[in-house]
Amino acid sequence: MPTQPPRSETRPEGDRIAKLLARAGIASRREVERMIAEGRVAIDGKVLDTPATILASLRGVTVDGKPVTAAEATRLFAFHKPTGLITAERDPAGRPTIYTALRNALPKDAGRVMPVGRLDLNTEGLLLLTNDGAVKRQLELPASKIPRTYRARAFGVVTQEQLEDLIEGVEIDGMRYGSIDANLERSSGRNLWIEMTITEGKNREVRRVLEHLGLQVNRLIRTGYGPFDLGDLPRGQAVELKGKPVDRFLADLAKAAAK
Repeated sequence: MPTQPPRSETRPEGDRIAKLLARAGIASRREVERMIAEGRVAIDGKVLDTPATILASLRGVTVDGKPVTAAEATRLFAFHKPTGLITAERDPAGRPTIYTALRNALPKDAGRVMPVGRLDLNTEGLLLLTNDGAVKRQLELPASKIPRTYRARAFGVVTQEQLEDLIEGVEIDGMRYGSIDANLERSSGRNLWIEMTITEGKNREVRRVLEHLGLQVNRLIRTGYGPFDLGDLPRGQAVELKGKPVDRFLADLAKAAAK
């Protein structure tokens, strides 16, 4: 027996405004909810006070006084983030952000894009960007179990056996990290190159785990995110990801989100 009456009997057709604004590339759902709490979102000139608002479309919706246009087709970009850039729109300390580089790296018609996850100031490599907040969220969720692959240059001593033990996960200072596939690529004395694949993407996960093993990380590069690889994309450059494999990936992602 149904626990809830049909939608038509309880609420208008449509979706929560946070979902619609995320789909339109304004921000992630969580960020949109914060914007609503800050009084930055309005409908027909009336400031919105709840993210539970259901709408059939974004007609009449403004953010910071600017009309919101209908969602465009989902686009996905790969960016080779250099070190020294913050993965944020702005930094209170005045440090350069990824958007400083993206002004020249992205196509002129790219519009507003959001980073999928973050790479810290001193981490370089593959950073995915999208105009679709729903896709961003799905790619970031630990439950999606999308693999992220890194290459780390470190100083110290570790054995392949120690790295293989990480497949069972590890607890560090009360924080549990899930299964990690780690392999010692090569070593020269106490200088090592290690490849690691994770699926949770917790804050500074790779660095914390390697430091837990007594290693000092002096370079960290993300080389893969899901089916996408950094390849030979030049540092500071971006490329749009297109084609049937990308379309299939996005379609599968949408199906998983709908379950």
